[in-house]
Amino acid sequence: MITTLSQAPDSIVLEPGQSLRTSVDAGAWLQVAEGRARVVSPPGWFGDTVFMAETLLDEGDVHRMAHGGWIEVCALTPLHLRIHAPYEAHVPPVQDLEMRPVMRLMRLLTGW
Repeated sequence: MITTLSQAPDSIVLEPGQSLRTSVDAGAWLQVAEGRARVVSPPGWFGDTVFMAETLLDEGDVHRMAHGGWIEVCALTPLHLRIHAPYEAHVPPVQDLEMRPVMRLMRLLTGW
């Protein structure tokens, strides 16, 4: 049985033989909490040929998705898989317009 989801859940539990197709963002990472899985990567191009890489993950393994797109997770044993969102560094926004380089340049050019 294959289930398709347009957005990946945080946690997946599958029985042996079950599969899940879902989309993930680039940089997302998969963590196998329990079981063993086969993960088929999003389609990619190698020259003029489309390919999809397969990765076997055992309990405790972590796999980072280099490219975003649709993946397929197949449970080889009872599986509990966690999908973590890509890491995004926190950069505080510049609140003062005078601190932004573009605004300083505009001020110099316009005499504002």
